[in-house]
Amino acid sequence: MASDAGNCSVIILLDLSAAFDTIDHKILLNRLKVLAGISGSALDWFSSYLSDRTFSVRTDRFTSDIAALTCGVPQGSVLGPLLFSFYMLPLAGIIQSFSDLSYHFYADDIQLHMSFKPHQLDRLSTLVQCLTQVSDWLSSNYLVLNTNKTETMIIAPPELHSRISQVLASFCPSVKSNIRNLGVIFDSSLGLDSHVKSLSRSCFYHLRNISKLRHMVSSAELQKLIHAFVSSRLDYCNSLFTSLDKSSLSRLQAIQNAAARLLTRSTKRVHITPILYSLHWLPIEFRIRFKILVLTYRALNGQAPDYLSKLLIKYTSARHLRSQTQSLLVVPRTRLKTKGDRAFQSVAPRLWNNLPLQLRLLDSVDCFKKQLKTFLFKQAFC
Repeated sequence: MASDAGNCSVIILLDLSAAFDTIDHKILLNRLKVLAGISGSALDWFSSYLSDRTFSVRTDRFTSDIAALTCGVPQGSVLGPLLFSFYMLPLAGIIQSFSDLSYHFYADDIQLHMSFKPHQLDRLSTLVQCLTQVSDWLSSNYLVLNTNKTETMIIAPPELHSRISQVLASFCPSVKSNIRNLGVIFDSSLGLDSHVKSLSRSCFYHLRNISKLRHMVSSAELQKLIHAFVSSRLDYCNSLFTSLDKSSLSRLQAIQNAAARLLTRSTKRVHITPILYSLHWLPIEFRIRFKILVLTYRALNGQAPDYLSKLLIKYTSARHLRSQTQSLLVVPRTRLKTKGDRAFQSVAPRLWNNLPLQLRLLDSVDCFKKQLKTFLFKQAFC
């Protein structure tokens, strides 16, 4: 998705209408068998999961007749997004046939990315052809592309925006300065200022509501509420926060400080560091490091997606040196301090190489998490 300096980029988030409700069970099982290569007891298990399902509608004391459910996958289930991804497998093949495009799938969230030089606007015809074929495939598979909710972001010089928008207008009438990608808001400079502002509003809204309950619940229950409504939001996708400046990090830290004071019933006059220490909460900056290092550990041990693992290169030397047995990573050279140095492939190796050797050599992710938190806690408060 990231583009080099001087390049233009187009990012399109496609919106599907009635996605999960229209999947035909017979077609889905056939794709599991033919495209995914699932057979035997595994295929029987999926068939049993989808077969003989019924539904009814209830309002007040009235309930409708029970009807057979031959389409759709149970929403909110663990298998729902997975089954939908299997159903969408042929669409991935269509997009892959266009070599100029990159894409990401997550259930019914489809993202298309294209980069090109300012003088290569003619390459946008490839994107239009892809969108046409995607729309046709969706229509023939009982899905609908909702162009009114499809979002587009253009990263290009201002003088090219209107020309690019005009080419894509039939499929992407809504060009925005910032878009929401899997719950994270970012702008045309790939900054997260809008996301931090939205996150701050949401967290303080929940803190105000929780504060009204603090006299009715115990401290343990109050802490659960704070973790459920505030801490979970601060931790969501926080590995992206390496790109934040000090001002944005301070705003996020202010949210955690407010949550800690609410839980301990402390005033603003009390210094926050002893409060966080007593709660054993890592400050925001160290929670970000924790997430990145856990992702790094998983990537190095085959527990993360390939696109993350490929960003990490293990250090090797032409000569036999002691450093070869210390599980170090190569820190790549970067051109841009504000972007290159904050990318995962640069941040992760630097943080990893600064860990003690015994941490890098642990063979269990649970042990790694436990000892990593202890290590970061000492760094934060000692």
